[in-house]
Amino acid sequence: MTHSRSRLMDITAFLGALSMFCATLEYLVPKPLPYLRLGLANIPLILALPLLPFRYYLLLILTKAAGQALVNGTLASYVFLFSLGGSAASGLAMYALFRLFRSAVSPVGLSTMGALVSNAVQLALSVWFIFGPSSLVIAPLFLIVGTASGLVVGLLTLAFVRSSTWYRSLHAHAADHPPA
Repeated sequence: MTHSRSRLMDITAFLGALSMFCATLEYLVPKPLPYLRLGLANIPLILALPLLPFRYYLLLILTKAAGQALVNGTLASYVFLFSLGGSAASGLAMYALFRLFRSAVSPVGLSTMGALVSNAVQLALSVWFIFGPSSLVIAPLFLIVGTASGLVVGLLTLAFVRSSTWYRSLHAHAADHPPA
């Protein structure tokens, strides 16, 4: 038996709100370059992997992307397309990696891989829809900084997972009742 539908919605809503909170914190910090951010709003996506079945995880990805766009004021811009594409691709990649290698992958590996996938998709969208091949000029820096950001977010997530009694109890309950 899995979590009840109501409990799954509660977890999804809480993690969605946490994602918006993280996006707000990140928005308050000045960026050294446009579009460069740490990606704190991805922490709830990583936390959700052992807790949510696929359709609730998809809802969380959409909530994260839309919430981030509302916080940043980019909902009606091409930046939202980039964010949604990157969030969807990285979220799906992290979900697949977690499901395939659950015991062999850590939040650090999941986050780093998710950052690489997100950045690759955002670069592809940039080339295809907005800036053309000139986007590739920033690709090396974008991928290096993105990978480093993914590593930092993964380390922060790992620290949270190890220290949070709330998450540990939620995770233990989910282990007894795994997502479908």
